[in-house]
Amino acid sequence: MIERFKYSLRQNRGFYGALLGLIVLYLLYNSLHPRGFSTAVLIQNANEAVVLAFVAVAQTIPVLIGGLDLSVGAVMTLASCIASVLVTGSPAEMTLGIILSVLAGTMFGLLNGLVVVYGRIQPIIATLATGAIAIGLALFVRPQPGGDIDGDLNWAITNAVFDFAETYGFADDGNAAWLQPIAWIPVPLIILTAVMLLVWVPYRRSVTGRTAYAIGSAEGAAYMSGLPIARAKIMAFTLAGFFAGCAGLYLAIQTSSGNADVVQAGEYTLKSIAAVVIGGTSLLGGVGTAVGSIFGAFIIRIIEFFFRINIGSFSIDPLLQTLFQGVVLLVAVSLGSLRLTRIKNRLDVFR
Repeated sequence: MIERFKYSLRQNRGFYGALLGLIVLYLLYNSLHPRGFSTAVLIQNANEAVVLAFVAVAQTIPVLIGGLDLSVGAVMTLASCIASVLVTGSPAEMTLGIILSVLAGTMFGLLNGLVVVYGRIQPIIATLATGAIAIGLALFVRPQPGGDIDGDLNWAITNAVFDFAETYGFADDGNAAWLQPIAWIPVPLIILTAVMLLVWVPYRRSVTGRTAYAIGSAEGAAYMSGLPIARAKIMAFTLAGFFAGCAGLYLAIQTSSGNADVVQAGEYTLKSIAAVVIGGTSLLGGVGTAVGSIFGAFIIRIIEFFFRINIGSFSIDPLLQTLFQGVVLLVAVSLGSLRLTRIKNRLDVFR
């Protein structure tokens, strides 16, 4: 058991480093926050972190096969604009709007995969082009910022389990006792966990998921082994679109609006790459996990949270936020590249 843990620690240093960094930073943040270790602070933090976490997961899967998806922020924006129009009305209409919003992201991911595989275009170029198309469609759907998201849905999804239950009548006086142990848990974290369990875990354990790791490690060897290379690549980008669609849907519900903001799309794309690296996934492919990218996304958000609190008479200049994030990203990339300094045979880099 101990030897197995040591082996896991050696193989997943980036993941465990991200987990440790997340725990240390969040404990420090709550210790310094005037209302730290409270449900209100936890809910606020969860709401701001979940969207980036979904986008980070979306970026992770193409990175695992050795590519980059520069369209995840744009696809998220498109899904958000579609949701801002459709997620309203009766429960059936809202359900249909939710499905169509996520489906739009998934279809764009599928388009990326088809262009990369059958068009034989580098992922970074293909997704740059499709990202521009997504932003154009978002502007068509929502020329001006706005929206009409259902108010009850907004309140229930962006608060704690008790608020969700109370909104939809599950917390009446006679049957609220069962809620007490979990009433404080933020709904955004439950949604994120549920989607990961239902989508990422089965994918990771499937032949297609294992093939994605094999492609990132050595595509030639994966091909010679008879693995479904084309199917794995298409599925990787399709799932990236799905998770980007989930991010856009949650962003629309959280803000009760949609905004075809090019700057926002670019910012989320860049931060998703940073979260992937901080979470221990190699940009060379074949190494990493979506859970580590979620930790990386949370770390990025926590760094931003530090710039909002005053520590006694001392406060951090918000203008330094990008500088700190850049330093953290540089350190993460450097730590991930340490193994290359120990390699004597350069051919070993590609094994």
